[in-house]
Amino acid sequence: MEIIRSERKPSVSKDFVTTLPIYRSAPPLEVGLEDFEQYAIDRLRVLRAIADGLSRGKKPDEMSKLVSGLWKENMRHPQASEVINKDIVSHFVLRLVYCRTEELRKWFLSMETTLFRYRYQSETTDVQRAIVAVSNAEYESIKDKLSLVSRSTGQQLSSADTFYQVPFEEVSELVAGRRVYIQKGNAYIATHQLVSFVINQFRSNLSKALALTNRKWISMIREQEKDRLTPIVEALSTSYLGPDYTQPHEYTEISLRDIDEVAITSFPLCMRHLFEKLREDHHLKHGGRMQLGLFLKGVGIKLDDALAFWKAEFSQKIGAEKFDKEYAYSIRHNYGKEGKRVDYTPYSCQKIISSTHGVGDHHGCPYRHFSEENLRAALTKMGVGHHVQAEVMGKVRNRHYQLACTLTFEAIHGSPCDAGINHPNQYFSDSRKILESRNSTNP
Repeated sequence: MEIIRSERKPSVSKDFVTTLPIYRSAPPLEVGLEDFEQYAIDRLRVLRAIADGLSRGKKPDEMSKLVSGLWKENMRHPQASEVINKDIVSHFVLRLVYCRTEELRKWFLSMETTLFRYRYQSETTDVQRAIVAVSNAEYESIKDKLSLVSRSTGQQLSSADTFYQVPFEEVSELVAGRRVYIQKGNAYIATHQLVSFVINQFRSNLSKALALTNRKWISMIREQEKDRLTPIVEALSTSYLGPDYTQPHEYTEISLRDIDEVAITSFPLCMRHLFEKLREDHHLKHGGRMQLGLFLKGVGIKLDDALAFWKAEFSQKIGAEKFDKEYAYSIRHNYGKEGKRVDYTPYSCQKIISSTHGVGDHHGCPYRHFSEENLRAALTKMGVGHHVQAEVMGKVRNRHYQLACTLTFEAIHGSPCDAGINHPNQYFSDSRKILESRNSTNP
């Protein structure tokens, strides 16, 4: 690329170097395992919130504010000198995490490009120019044509304008919009259009890097680091980053006598479906028992009540003796009373969405696994109107399952859920909070 009509070559800003790396290659930095994971988690919070903002249809200015706030909140470091290291380390850790499948690569590429775009746009003009190589070239010979293009796009060419010569295929969105002058295979872009070129370059380089990283992961890293890094890397892409619902939160403790009513008013669709199938069939397969059982634990059902609840249902089909012999142990195990005595955590949305779903199974995410006809019927039963159902179906088609659940929550409760639904127990807790608040003001 070359620059046309440049008064001087802009110097590289120190602020730019410390705030906007382009991640050409991993630096020789040493980082402990704890920071390795925590830096990645902090960056992942930013990327997932960006994904949520985009899927909600936020406007560019809203996204700009969102990205700025997310970055300041999550990517700070106690030592200012280490901020750049956290940025670089977290990017390369997540590059390793998200290189492993086509679906993961596509998501990471889209979110990182969006993050880079808004960070780049927030920089000064000199900083933006510093990211590309520059040299002098022929300006006067094409000045009139550049002026015509500028006027056609609502811009006015001035003597202070700087133009960059780039291969036309590098700025395809500008070419498609007829916003640049093309000559001999090159496009001439103004400074305010430079972002399109830089973002395309960033995206192209990152896409190639992800493919290369995937080959290295398969051929070498995965096996060499199977006891140290591999478990962390493989868990991060589906990790839940919100509150721990191992113990019941505020507004969540319920008793067995209230469970049928509460299931109708405050269970998310995934848990309501499992609960209804249990009542109907008096049995659930292992995946369903785990998903519903840990959810009930998280909403405050005590161990003795959980045993009584499951036994009352299963005994109708298999008898009390068989239940005690084959199923009671696993319930006590979930509560940390058997085996390794681990206090198991209720499943997050990410875990539920990614779960394997076979014939006869009722666990998993209905927004992902239900047919459109069955999902519409379920939403109608929950009291979701046709207009919102259409919005929900749009999110489902685009695989935004958690946002579909969020829209359902907002429709049922008549209240916004700006944070989005990330966990079934969060859905339940927020629901109880809203309903109890209304009951207290309208006794």
